[in-house]
Formats: sequence, structure tokens, C-alpha cells
Amino acid sequence: MPNALAAEQSPYLRQHADNPVDWLPWGPAALAKARDQQKPIFLSIGYATCHWCHVMAHESFEDQAVADLLNQHYVAVKVDREERPDLDAIYMTACQALSGAGGWPLTALLTPDGLPFIAGTYFPKTARLGRPGLLEILAEVARRWNGPERARMIQAGQEVARAIQPQAGPKTDLDPRALGMAYSQLRQSFDDQFGGFGQAPKFPTPHNLLFLLRWQARNPGSDALAMVEKTLTAMADGGLFDQVGFGFHRYSVDRPWLTPHFEKMLYDQALLAMAYLEAHQLTGREDFAATARQVFTYVLTRMTGPEGGFYAAEDADSEGVEGKYYVWTPQEVLAAAGQADGRLFNDFHGITADGNFEHGTSIPHRRQSLADFATQHGLDADQAAQALERARLALLAARQQRIPPLKDDKIITAWNGLMIAALAKAGQALADEALTAAAARAATFILQTARATGGRLARSQRDGQASGPGFLEDYAFMIWGLIELFEATFELDHLEAALELTDKCCELFWDEADGGYFFSPADGEKLIMRDKDDYDGATPAGNSTMTLNLLRLARLTGRRQLEDMAQQLMQTMAAQTMRLPMAHTMLLMALDFAQGPTKEIVICGAKNDPAAQAMIAKAQQNFIPARTLLWRPPAGPEAARLAALAPFTAGMTTVGGRATAYVCQDHVCARPVTDPDELRF
Repeated sequence: MPNALAAEQSPYLRQHADNPVDWLPWGPAALAKARDQQKPIFLSIGYATCHWCHVMAHESFEDQAVADLLNQHYVAVKVDREERPDLDAIYMTACQALSGAGGWPLTALLTPDGLPFIAGTYFPKTARLGRPGLLEILAEVARRWNGPERARMIQAGQEVARAIQPQAGPKTDLDPRALGMAYSQLRQSFDDQFGGFGQAPKFPTPHNLLFLLRWQARNPGSDALAMVEKTLTAMADGGLFDQVGFGFHRYSVDRPWLTPHFEKMLYDQALLAMAYLEAHQLTGREDFAATARQVFTYVLTRMTGPEGGFYAAEDADSEGVEGKYYVWTPQEVLAAAGQADGRLFNDFHGITADGNFEHGTSIPHRRQSLADFATQHGLDADQAAQALERARLALLAARQQRIPPLKDDKIITAWNGLMIAALAKAGQALADEALTAAAARAATFILQTARATGGRLARSQRDGQASGPGFLEDYAFMIWGLIELFEATFELDHLEAALELTDKCCELFWDEADGGYFFSPADGEKLIMRDKDDYDGATPAGNSTMTLNLLRLARLTGRRQLEDMAQQLMQTMAAQTMRLPMAHTMLLMALDFAQGPTKEIVICGAKNDPAAQAMIAKAQQNFIPARTLLWRPPAGPEAARLAALAPFTAGMTTVGGRATAYVCQDHVCARPVTDPDELRF
């Protein structure tokens, strides 16, 4: 008989509905049961596309002996970290404090009041290779809990809870030298041979690349652009990128970006697409633009719901084997693509009889440039490209006959915000209205269906049912997306929505005592601590993102109070940022914006005026990271509506009836420009 997880919406929780473990979802019922029965809580946190979560589930949670121990002595609670990132952050912090490491699956033993006294990650069923076994841990903890040592275990939980409470640091202005310090730290950790940072495993961390592009704009003689170009090229050429179906896998387990951990996350697609787009804007390299387009092709064909929202992730495993869906033998390629095109595909993408992965299979990757490859095979570049594309489409069709990895079809508000931002940025950089339209459709869907009463965002939704209330990152990333969408379309609804969500974010999350935003809302569930996310991990921190949002909105609207809040945020986070600047690159992007020179650009003219369009395109398609962009019609209700939102635009109009650009830099405005060829940024 299924357990209580069968009634949940989360695909991860429902994966465990048929376990013999009497799982409960986190909530009042589970906590009340633990208190009433005075049993410890066995907390397991993971997510639907987590490979080692699957391994632990198969080894232990499907096992009757483990289930008997859990059901007799514990209250077993399952949490989807993507639905409850607040719980995940708290108990991951505890895990790192107790064990010195973290990751998923996250396993913690708690007192009935939620105090963690033991925490770790993956545990095998029985002790193996130096890892303690789950059976032994459960039996020993139960023996101690039901004996005289319970008080000591409760005390240990209390001590851990005290140790992980956030401490407010001293407030000081964020030193601009942090920008150079972050660059130096990234330069020191850069892999000159293969690109990326550090040794294996290698994570993309796109916000580091976005920061380096801004450092390059500020310091044209630096190595920043070379580091970005090498990394972006290596990632797109390697197995990290799905050469058949497009999209990026989560991370590379080796230095050369060949062998990925095969899951695909929506947030990686969004942030990496932004990095490729901005690198294209700065360098003009069309291969970077092509990679971004391929990412969007994957997202819009594989990861988009019928209403326009974007799904969360795809698993690494299919048929219980990691990567099986994505790897090939030479014979499989020839069978799908034919002899001529198949041989070319095998050669270009390194599909060999020996293989480069498990069981003689190969991960497709690009080993040389298309031009060199074409020359070697006596073809021109167009002929080679056409043959390889025919083969790719044939392989894609053949792959679609395989059993696919699980798709986690939750629509997470925060990650949708990132994808909206990426698509809207692409609409500007590539002059692609279809991508802008996809961003607008998703934004409309999220704002219509994920907003609860009072203009609040939900964390996620699935099958038309919303999960609990949104967290800081849901607001921060949606605001980011709406700002990008406004600057792509100039539709004032998007700017108004961004401002409304900003007000709601301040109401729900702002720390009046010490500054900054809490991760969870003020009226949310009372947990053992109320955390602040303060460093950039797989995604940028909510506080860092809000800092840049506030600065951009302040320049778009002229609202000084938003800029003052951004300054308070930087002061609140200054001390920890100075300790390790490279862990706060999103905040440093905000600092870079604040340092200027910022450019406020207003284009005035009829929207269908070719001169106005040329001016807008110049602003949108060039790499100008510290700019804001407004379009103002010469007159009419939209001009009045814009003036209400951004009063400084009220006096701006066309000069001599011609489309006119107003460009201000660091509080100084240049003379209006009416010739697009004379427009300079």
C-alpha cells in the first residue's frame, strides 16, 4: 500500500510513495507525530533528478530491514529540496558543521523539535569503503535514544542549532578593490589547459563568467575575456553539452569537460545562455550565439509546458543507468544516420570502437573545428555542416525511441525567472522576437497562476496546483526576468510588475534590524533558524541578485530609495564578500554597476520609426552591462504612464520631429542625438 507521499505533487516525493518506509512529508502532522511519540525524526532531503538519491533509495528505502527499523523507531520524513530550499539550507548548514561536507541525498537525524544531532549525505545500507552503514547507524541511534543518552543527544542538537545561527557582521561600504581581488582569485584558479576553474569535478558557474566579462569591459588589457572564451568554447565542444539534443548537463566529472554528470537543470540552461549571449555581444563570435540558440531550442522543445512555464530538470539516469540515454556506439550511429553521414558524425564527435565512457560507449564531443574537419575530408564547410546536421537529426530521432530520463515537471518560480531573463536578453541581443515572446508567455503564466492572494508568488506548481509560498530567490529571479523583459519590449506592465514584486519582497523578507533579506518570509513556518543566502552557489544568491535589481530599477525609475536599499545590502554583505570575493561574483556585478560609468538611455520616437528602431537595436545588441534602456513615445497615454513610473522622462520628446536618443552617464546628460550613426555609448 502506498505511503503518505502518494498524495504529494512533487515527483521526488512520489518516487518514494511505494517504499515500505512509512514516509511523511514535512509538515505539522510529521512534527506532531514525532513529539507525541517522542521519536527522533529521520530526515531525507533530495530531488527527483539526483543520481545518488536514487542509489540510496534502491539500496535502503526499498529494503524491508531498513524500513522496519525506521518505522519502529523513527518518524521518517521526505523533503524535496527544490520545493523547500529553506529546510535544505538549514540542514545542509548543519551537515557541513557536523561532517565538514555536504551534498545530496542529505540525511539528518533530528530531535522531535527539529534539532539536528547527526547529519551526513549518502549512506550505504551496510558499512562499505569506510562509510558507515545506514542499518548500523539506525540501530545504534535507536538504542541510545531509548536509553540514558537521549538527553545528551538533545543537548548536541541544541548546540548545533546555536552554532549555525546567522551572525550579523559589521556594516561597512563594500570596497571597490573587491572587484580586482575576485578577478585575481579566479585567474589563480583558472585551468589554462582546459578552461574552467579548479580541478575535477568542474561546474560551469556562469555568474563567474558574467563577472569576468564586466571586468574585461573595465580592464581591456586583462586576461578575463580569454578565460571566458576558452571556458565557453571548451564547454560547448565537450560532453558537458548534449551534442545531439542540445542543452548543458549539470557538471563535468573530469578536467576536459568530456564526461558529464548527465542531469540537466533549467537554471544551468538559463545562466549559461546568458554567458554565451554576453560573450557574443562583446566578441561578435557567432558560435557563442549559436550555442545560446541551441540551449533555447532544447528548453522550448523539451522543457516547456503547454501554458508556457518551464520544467525543472531531467534526470541523469534512464533504465537505472546514468547516461544510457545519451551515449553511442559507432554501429548505433551508422544504423541511425547511414554509412556516409554516420562515418562523418563518428569521426567529428569522437565515437570510437573503444569508447570514451562505460561499456565501450562514447559521449559525443567536438574534437576540432568544423573548418579543419571539412578540409581533412575534402569537403567545404557547408557540406560538412549539412552532413553533420543530417546525422544529428537522425540520431535525435533514434534517441527518442529510447526510454528517456525522468523529467521533473515542477514549474519552479525562481528558475522560470532566470529563463525569462535569458530569453528576454536573447531577444534583445539576437533581435529575435520569438524568444522575447517565449519569455513574455512564461512571465504571464507565472504571474497569473503562481501569484497567490495579496500579490505573493508561490514557490512552484505542478498540474495546476501550487506548492507553498515563495522564497527570496523566487522574487529576486522573477524581478530580474521582468526587468530584462521590460527592456526587450518596453511594455510597462512588466516594469510595474517588477516594482510590485520588489515592494512585496521588501515587505516579506527585509531584515529591519541588520539589513539584507532573509531567505524565508516573515510569516513563514517557524524553523530552528531564519537563514540569509549570502554567497553564490549553483545559482546567484538572492541578496546579490536583489542588489543589482534595486540598482537597475532605481535608474529606470529615478527612485532614490531603491538605490539606498541596494547600498544597505552591499554594506550588510561587505565583510563576508571581502573574505572571499570570488564567491560573491553576482554581488560584485552589482558593485560594478554602482561604480559606473552607468548609462541611462531613453529613446524617444514612434516605435515603428526606423531611426528609433536603429537606436534601440544599437543599445540592445551591444555589450553595455551598466546601462538601463527606456523607450518613450512622443506623446499619448503611454508617455504619460511612463512619466508616472519614471518622472525624469516627462520632459523628453523628439527633437525636430525626429527620433531622439537621450544618453546620461553618471548624472551628466549629453546633448540629444537624432542620427543613429552618431549615437555613441
